[in-house]
Amino acid sequence: MKTDILNMLYELRPEFDFSSSDDFVMDGLLDSFDIISLCSMLEEKFGVTVDGLDIVPENFASVAAIEALMKKSKQHS
Repeated sequence: MKTDILNMLYELRPEFDFSSSDDFVMDGLLDSFDIISLCSMLEEKFGVTVDGLDIVPENFASVAAIEALMKKSKQHS
């Protein structure tokens, strides 16, 4: 799952090095439009529905945070 998430991040923003960031949002690697686009990609790839209340910066701060969100979303789908 981590590799898939990283691939999606690099597809969205190939100019950034996500592996060197501790917080994608705070470091300016992802903006709100990127997060919405990423949600669509994640939903399609993993067959989940991300709850609108879960679309907050802390759930997209790192690969681990995104992975946790996918696991949570999968339980609710």
